[in-house]
Amino acid sequence: MLDNDILSAVIICKNEEEKIKDCINSLLWCDEVIVVDDYSSDLTLEKIKKFNSPKIRIYKRKLSGDFASQRNFALTKTKKDWILFVDADEVVSEPLRNEISSIISDRIVKNVAYKIQRIDYVFGKTLKHGETGSIKFIRLVKSGFGKWHGRIHEELAVDGSVGSLRNVLFHYPHREISNFLKEINYYTSVRAQELFEESKRTNLVQIITYPSGKFLFNYFLKKGVLDGIPGLISAIIMSFHSFLVRGKLWSLQNKN
Repeated sequence: MLDNDILSAVIICKNEEEKIKDCINSLLWCDEVIVVDDYSSDLTLEKIKKFNSPKIRIYKRKLSGDFASQRNFALTKTKKDWILFVDADEVVSEPLRNEISSIISDRIVKNVAYKIQRIDYVFGKTLKHGETGSIKFIRLVKSGFGKWHGRIHEELAVDGSVGSLRNVLFHYPHREISNFLKEINYYTSVRAQELFEESKRTNLVQIITYPSGKFLFNYFLKKGVLDGIPGLISAIIMSFHSFLVRGKLWSLQNKN
């Protein structure tokens, strides 16, 4: 626990029984842990309740294809000065924990939010290259200075200066390709609907060039080739993600 009782951790989840224990174990040093569950049908909630910790508060709420709304709901339930957002398939490293504790305990900290680098561990290998090899997200924010936007691939918009932390968040997204594809099918449907409602449209050229460009970018320009077969699989799946979004968008715009 932090000396000043100032940090809330937030997790949104659904059916994460295999990963939720490691995630929460990495957050028990926080002063409170807010869990917003999209009515899990597996053992996710049972595993959370086994911690039997007064720090953990669970809320049930339908995601309804809107990740920003779910995260903003969680924000309204936090009671501390700083909020750390962590996904159910992520783990806070010990060096990151120590760095966060040091920064938010400083009474003259200048930034109102911080970006954190996320390291992906996919198909038994750490991905050091590709699009995800050096990706950073704003995940730590001072209460009252940020709000989430975007139904999917949501981003935290911050009113103030943003710093960057040195240490990393570990991400364990997929143990099997089948799970990877199932998740992508859901995400791409939500994203295509979002684009359609924003009056975005696609065509044959985009359906061909966007996925091709995504693969070339990840596998060659971002050196995903150096990650071996997991790097190749990751580049192909991300390209497929791009294809599905535009294919589903085309289907929506031609529905009638």
